[in-house]
Amino acid sequence: MGAENEGRTRADAFRDAYHLGDQPLGDLVALIEQTVRCDVAVLDTTEQDEHGLSMRDPARHIVFIGIARTRNPMRQRSTLAHELAHVLFEDWDASQGEELSHRSVREIRADAFARHLLIPRAGVRNFIGEARPLTEGDLSSLVQRFLVSPAIASIALQDCGYISDDQKSTWLSISTGQLARRYGWVDQYEAMQDESDRSRPPQRLLARAVSGYEEGVLSAQAVATLRGVSLEAAQDYLDRTSSSPRAPEVPSMAAEDLPPVDIDLSALDDDAPEGRTP
Repeated sequence: MGAENEGRTRADAFRDAYHLGDQPLGDLVALIEQTVRCDVAVLDTTEQDEHGLSMRDPARHIVFIGIARTRNPMRQRSTLAHELAHVLFEDWDASQGEELSHRSVREIRADAFARHLLIPRAGVRNFIGEARPLTEGDLSSLVQRFLVSPAIASIALQDCGYISDDQKSTWLSISTGQLARRYGWVDQYEAMQDESDRSRPPQRLLARAVSGYEEGVLSAQAVATLRGVSLEAAQDYLDRTSSSPRAPEVPSMAAEDLPPVDIDLSALDDDAPEGRTP
């Protein structure tokens, strides 16, 4: 089975396993954290070409996915799906001479998985219906429906037999922003841009941080650092989210409960050594 078929088969199996049908997927961060139980973070990065990574701690059996914040929400979604593929296929090392940074079989397979997970062929057929000449407006509707890039949508349309290779090549150069502005859903797209351009800690980690704040063992500044916001914003979030931090309990003890203390008073005796006064 080739990389393309492997990716498609695993994507279909993932949708079946979690009863996702062929409908568009919403918040991918939440979906990944709730299904495969790994931590996902949206991070600031200084590397312009660094989109995402996945790693595993074999000692603690913890899997982590990190993706870069970006003004390109469709790319962020495809990156999340791509890294999910590496987790499911357990691509933890670059054995057999492969490197994940190159266009290896693993990378091609992960790309195929991401594409078929985000925009399954059955979903395309249900949305488009019978074969007919498609316009750029149809492409825009498909992109808006499944929240994928025009490039991924064009590949899916060609894969389903709706458009030719030439038409796909023409549409590959169109950006999501162009379609959003041209076909009236720019407000939705700009809201998505704002969301994808925010850092975001793993959900379980943030929940533990809030619990730590309530127990009085974690400061509001620590929560602010975790969320990547100001102290004022974090304090407002905590005030609206949790109860006031619990004051540390100082144990009280009665005098009779104190343990006996053995005090040596021999130094105060009259026969103290010469040179010392009592």
